[in-house]
Amino acid sequence: MQIQQTSFQLGENAASALAPLAALAPQLVLVFAAPQFFSAETGTASLAGSLAALFPDAAVIGCSTAGEIVGARVQEHSAVVTAVHFEHARILSAATELASMEHSYAAGQQVGKALAAPDLRGALVFAPGVSINGSALVAGMTAALGSSLPITGGLAGDNGAFQQTWTIGKNGVSERAVVAVGLAGDSLQIGHGFFGGWRAFGPARCVTRCEGNLLYELDGEPALDVYKRYLGDYARDLPASGLLFPFEMLGDDLSEVGLIRTILGIDEAQGSLLLAGAIHQGGFLRLMQASTDALIDGAEVAAEKTIAMQQPDTPHLALLVSCVVRKLVMGDRVEEEIEAVAAILGKQACSTGFYSYGEITPFAPGVACEVHNQTMTITTITETV
Repeated sequence: MQIQQTSFQLGENAASALAPLAALAPQLVLVFAAPQFFSAETGTASLAGSLAALFPDAAVIGCSTAGEIVGARVQEHSAVVTAVHFEHARILSAATELASMEHSYAAGQQVGKALAAPDLRGALVFAPGVSINGSALVAGMTAALGSSLPITGGLAGDNGAFQQTWTIGKNGVSERAVVAVGLAGDSLQIGHGFFGGWRAFGPARCVTRCEGNLLYELDGEPALDVYKRYLGDYARDLPASGLLFPFEMLGDDLSEVGLIRTILGIDEAQGSLLLAGAIHQGGFLRLMQASTDALIDGAEVAAEKTIAMQQPDTPHLALLVSCVVRKLVMGDRVEEEIEAVAAILGKQACSTGFYSYGEITPFAPGVACEVHNQTMTITTITETV
């Protein structure tokens, strides 16, 4: 397994920057770039055209971001492209257009069926970051591929604007496409881990009315009214300030289940909240907040979980997908969580990734995948000899 990586800014010659990677003859090319690279007015022709010309036989896949990760650095307004040549593994590609939010489950099922193979070891998926039910998307893929197969990836970003995101896959650049690759072959070893670092505050509240990822009532009151009371002065800045105060999902016995839900939008007329993933009527939610030190500690935990599943001292690709809210909270210290992860993964790791609007990973080995919010997720991919 060989890995080569490059990074360049908008306005630089994409073809020149990418040319050295073509010599690797990669089967997989991961692309994470600022939204300007995908916009027809600024960057689509240069980036997409160069990728198509230089890597005609590779599976090119990725998305727009709210910040790019390369090595131990966090960048903005850049493109990070990582080429991977496998000695034995096969790469399968799938893509489908997302017709509407209600189509999320069907879209997931469609790409999942397209990737199904007897020797499939895992799947990477990237999807639009707006107008999607990420939980339903992953549920559709799981229905097609089974609950024990690791599905990882994330939802695209647009630098925190939450207006227009892009993916790139087998059919090129799209605002509506769900794109995925399957990683097949007995030589593959895939590790994964996640952790948050957020802390709960306030009492648990019962979800008395919801539909998918729309939350209408908590304890019989309009959810927006309850939420505003807790936010106090921060309520003036909704929906943007909602990113800083997500919900923690709780079990029926009020136990922690490891799922967090970000608030993406509000509806004053309905008194409702739009969440980044599905919730359950009759379930319980509790508000959360974060400190920078706790988020960095959480990233280290995610890396430790992942490396425990990785064969030591072998070159491997490390895909880091972290929530945009972590970046907002940490500010100038955001690189510290990437540095902490890099230190644990070691020098054999080549890291790439992005800040996202939703992170996709299993809860644990052999356990069904879910969409997470406010987490750092890590996937490692290597070949055994």
